[in-house]
Amino acid sequence: MNMLMELVSEAIKFIFPAYCANAIPVLAGGGLPLDLRRKFFDGKPIFGKNKTFRGFFSGLIIGTIAGFAEAAVFEEYQNIGYFGFLLSLGALLGDLAGSFLKRRLGIPPGGVLPIVDQVDFVVGALIFSIPLNILNLELILVVLIITPPLHMATNFAAYKLGLKNSPW
Repeated sequence: MNMLMELVSEAIKFIFPAYCANAIPVLAGGGLPLDLRRKFFDGKPIFGKNKTFRGFFSGLIIGTIAGFAEAAVFEEYQNIGYFGFLLSLGALLGDLAGSFLKRRLGIPPGGVLPIVDQVDFVVGALIFSIPLNILNLELILVVLIITPPLHMATNFAAYKLGLKNSPW
């Protein structure tokens, strides 16, 4: 049990900047959409109204700051100054990829696409963290296992607090 708790703790510590980057747009988003309200060649929005410049850049900044804070505290991240930036950028781009897919499938902004909604940002963060050479199969699996329930719980909490219009 102790080893399992260590793995979960390491996974949360590793993915924390991506979690921050993904969560902050709920609080700081709004404004001009990243797709500038343009349509893709299929006539549907590229990302939708909920993906905004303010949300994207606030997520990138806060996630990067979280990474610097972790580097100040945890020895294994001290020599990786761009750790938080890479994970945050990957998380935000992964989330955009999920939104792009949802628009292609005709799912409106705020609509549900199970599994994709819970892991798109984490997959992006994992891909962007490859150059850091700190990933291993255990870490990847634990991050992918713990993220969906954590994501659903935090979204439900944000909904109950009135920060989101839907519990997903």
